[in-house]
Amino acid sequence: MTTADEQAPGRALLQAGSPVAGSMTGAAANLVFEAGSGAVQLDARLAACLRAGAEEAAAVAVPRERVRAGAVLAFAVEHSVTLARSDRTLRNDSFFAGRAGARAAAGEIVEAVVGAARRSADERRVRHLGYLLAEVAFSADLDAELVVRALRIAEQLGWRQLALLAGVGRRDRVPLPMAPLEDDPRAWTAWGAREDLADLQRAGLLDPPPAAPRPGGAPLPRLRMADLRLTRRGVLVHRLLALDFVRDDAIAAALADLGLPRS
Repeated sequence: MTTADEQAPGRALLQAGSPVAGSMTGAAANLVFEAGSGAVQLDARLAACLRAGAEEAAAVAVPRERVRAGAVLAFAVEHSVTLARSDRTLRNDSFFAGRAGARAAAGEIVEAVVGAARRSADERRVRHLGYLLAEVAFSADLDAELVVRALRIAEQLGWRQLALLAGVGRRDRVPLPMAPLEDDPRAWTAWGAREDLADLQRAGLLDPPPAAPRPGGAPLPRLRMADLRLTRRGVLVHRLLALDFVRDDAIAAALADLGLPRS
């Protein structure tokens, strides 16, 4: 590695992500900017795509946005290595190739993900935005338009909502509480968490949808977390953001905000 390589703006951007992504940003930068020099490798197409994304974002001037831009690319590298080690194969379609009158879809997705990370003031979400980028690179069944749609949905979700989706997504392995939820809790934290859950239902990410009022104002059955399922839209968001990697304590905290124990 030359001195010029060490001082490359894109490499500096990746390493700037360490306040969010930790010390692994240095190793991630090496994989992106030193292809072929170590035991762990990134596919040359993916490395070139991430390198271009880092170089394009290197001019970001707002310090914390710069941190998040570097971190999201580092997380994409980390998850790409994990997927490759689990025998997932990098997609071999036109995703990394240029298109007539347009750049490659991969470049568009990298720019969209970096932009989403820069806008994410809650930096807990940045890891999963990076994981989304890696998941797309290894998923030939997902076209760019679908990914952009999923990313728009994901950008509207707060961390507690992502934790709730993660909890519902692993309900077959870790049962959810059977206790009924309050419809209008008095405590503000519980009220906000209940609104977050209702918004997930209204957005079509969780079934069943919010119950419609009954004629004559008859009481409605109270919702239980154990009753919830991911919709197909919810499965897409869950898969792309790799919400299986959300820690159990984050899910427990979201349930506690709803006034529920983790069963």
